[in-house]
Amino acid sequence: MHDWPPNTVAAIPAIAASLRARGLCSGKISPVTGRAVAPGTRALTHVHTPGRIEDRGTDTRYTWPGVYFEGRFRGDAIGVVLDDAVNDYELQIDDQAPVTLVTPGRTTHWVRGLAHGTHTVRIAKRTESPWTPGQFGGFVAGPGGALLTEPAARGRQIEFIGDSWTAGYGNSSAGRDCSTTGGVDRNSNADQAFGALTARTLRADYQLNAWSGMGMVRNYDGSNPAVDYRTYYDRVLQAADTAAWQRPRTWNPQVVVIGLGINDFSTALHPGERWADEAALAADYEVAYLGFLDKLRDRYGAHTRLVLTYPSMWNTTALATSVEKIVAQRTAAGDRRISALHYDNDALGLDLLGCDWHPSAHDHRQLAGALTAHLRSLPIRW
Repeated sequence: MHDWPPNTVAAIPAIAASLRARGLCSGKISPVTGRAVAPGTRALTHVHTPGRIEDRGTDTRYTWPGVYFEGRFRGDAIGVVLDDAVNDYELQIDDQAPVTLVTPGRTTHWVRGLAHGTHTVRIAKRTESPWTPGQFGGFVAGPGGALLTEPAARGRQIEFIGDSWTAGYGNSSAGRDCSTTGGVDRNSNADQAFGALTARTLRADYQLNAWSGMGMVRNYDGSNPAVDYRTYYDRVLQAADTAAWQRPRTWNPQVVVIGLGINDFSTALHPGERWADEAALAADYEVAYLGFLDKLRDRYGAHTRLVLTYPSMWNTTALATSVEKIVAQRTAAGDRRISALHYDNDALGLDLLGCDWHPSAHDHRQLAGALTAHLRSLPIRW
């Protein structure tokens, strides 16, 4: 196993403080923004989205990172109705480079001056907001234009489950200390995280159901011990509402990629935590993980491919051992559609130059390449 540099240990207080400040690992509750301005029709009319959303008719709410909405229109202008003073977005027209919208607030954001004709529009949530939903009110065609039938759903679907690595925490930063360049939110882009990159390479629709700082049984540095990732996985709006997500019949991923465990094992246990030692933590983690996999099997069926990922990093030998043990145990029990993928930091050349020693944009491309190759090597029933 490759060890993280010693400086990583010194960075733990700063990472924990960053997570707490952003409400990602605490009981902090942010105010919910107001109702989005509606274009006069249902927000999802002529819109394609596979994300976890609360459809309220004239608007939709969501918290999970990477949620995206896609549409088609005819004309030379398109408006995007939003109400969100917390999150940043990537807005893309056709194959042009995306434009970032920083906490747009309550607005209809217009893109004008396009060539007359048929275009595609896509908007994706870059940032995390577990306690504060963003709102999308639909697309609005410009004068003389019209919304067209939404893009067809892709036949391939992948669900990504994980923590800050999956969420794209700090992946757009030019360095590990992003405090002087806008902080973690301004330097995070879930739309360029390895999951989104992998899915687009494989032409798949996807969900990024990730939460920074959360673990399977233990959160980063032992924080907020009353909850863990499993507390929120079944919810549509994470910590903003306890309502369960109602899975649409159209969401049946052929692949589920899980990356939970970095936060469980990467920091030393503290006095007063419920595990006597790392062996006890590993045993609890394995039982919880097996139960979580049972939930996924019940939800998606025996044909869905489960991929359990883990990186090489400081103090996570126990993580590697546990993940491999879980895969071996389920395989021996007859589950033939499960595998483990080790992200070898050295072999992939990860620099961990994102905020607070997280994967950089370069690293996410490397992770996506490794995951894409792994998925292509498997007999997946796409």
